[in-house]
Amino acid sequence: MVFNASIRYLHERLTIDDVDLESIVNEVGTPAYVYSLARIRDNLGRLKAALAPVHACLHFSVKANGNLDVLRTLRDAGAGFDCVSGGEIFRALKAGAAAEDIVFAGVGKTRAEIEYAINSGVGWINAENLGELAHIEAMAAEAGLQAVQVALRLNPQVTANTHPYMATGHGAAKFGLTCDVIRQVLNDQQRYPRLDFAGIHLHIGSQLGDSAATLAALDKLLALARDFPQITTINLGGGLPVAYRFGEVPPALEPLAAEVARRLKPYSVLLEPGRSIVADAGVLVAEVLYVKRQAGQTFVIVDVSMAELIRPALYGAHHEIVPLRQAYDETISTQVVGPVCESADVLARDRDLPPLKPGDKIALMTAGAYGMTMASNYNARPRPPEVVVDGDRWWVSRRREAITDMI
Repeated sequence: MVFNASIRYLHERLTIDDVDLESIVNEVGTPAYVYSLARIRDNLGRLKAALAPVHACLHFSVKANGNLDVLRTLRDAGAGFDCVSGGEIFRALKAGAAAEDIVFAGVGKTRAEIEYAINSGVGWINAENLGELAHIEAMAAEAGLQAVQVALRLNPQVTANTHPYMATGHGAAKFGLTCDVIRQVLNDQQRYPRLDFAGIHLHIGSQLGDSAATLAALDKLLALARDFPQITTINLGGGLPVAYRFGEVPPALEPLAAEVARRLKPYSVLLEPGRSIVADAGVLVAEVLYVKRQAGQTFVIVDVSMAELIRPALYGAHHEIVPLRQAYDETISTQVVGPVCESADVLARDRDLPPLKPGDKIALMTAGAYGMTMASNYNARPRPPEVVVDGDRWWVSRRREAITDMI
């Protein structure tokens, strides 16, 4: 069975590229995140090809996956980086990114983070409120800079077709500035002599199921930008969807790219994909601890919890689960749960899986995005290692935390 070009069963064993996953976890233990660098390169290449008509610069969204080897791989493939904290800027720079290839976004930047971004020389700061503009202006003056490049983030008051927690462009969201406020800023630029308002940023959500809301928001942006010739760059953010269920096919990007290219022909364009580049390049491997039959249900208790992968508990997100050794048994309805002391610590409900027993290893699929970056030490659980595979080689990119690391 083939899940994608890099993850498949080979001789009835789940492999990533040319490496047997079981051989990795036999050495590093479980839980463990494992990523295919080849799949990441391929995904970036396919995205570039699909979006070619837009002529966009791609900045990888570091919040999706901040692993340094992943970031280095993307840097070497020509990607820039979208960062939403000072820590993410530090990670991108540590991975060898050029500061001018970094976009700094975020609704609540601290003064220390703004100062760090300015002193580091990031290429863009995406601003989301008037107080932030005052801080950027003051810190640019302190640094003796004459033209800090700023994009104003527009809240277009458009609701995206996605999970409510992932929608960021509607009127009740905390993100961005309304059209009226952006007009006020651009009409009053003398208040910010050291800021170069050269762009407008638009991002209405993640895992966007269709393009209608994106295009409606873009039309609102263009109605605003046309009145201000100093706006030369449009930053459309990310939000491109991936398939989390077997058999699911995300919408083709080419029609959206054609529409975006037609609308944005006079502008430079930035895009900030994250999930669509790394999600299906990663798995989270777990070991079965116990099997319990109770109240007519089969509970498979594994050593992965909501601390290592919070998406199912937070979003009700679906991750397919497969055994590391291909099974041909008839399936049974299974509750896959973690060991954390929370009833929300459920990784899969009523999932049809082959019978599992203690010691079996399973993989939670499509775990390369918003997995390790959202992991925590809840219940004083050390975070898992991150392993990267490149062809027939693999190595531990980030070691497993020790209990002593948490204190």
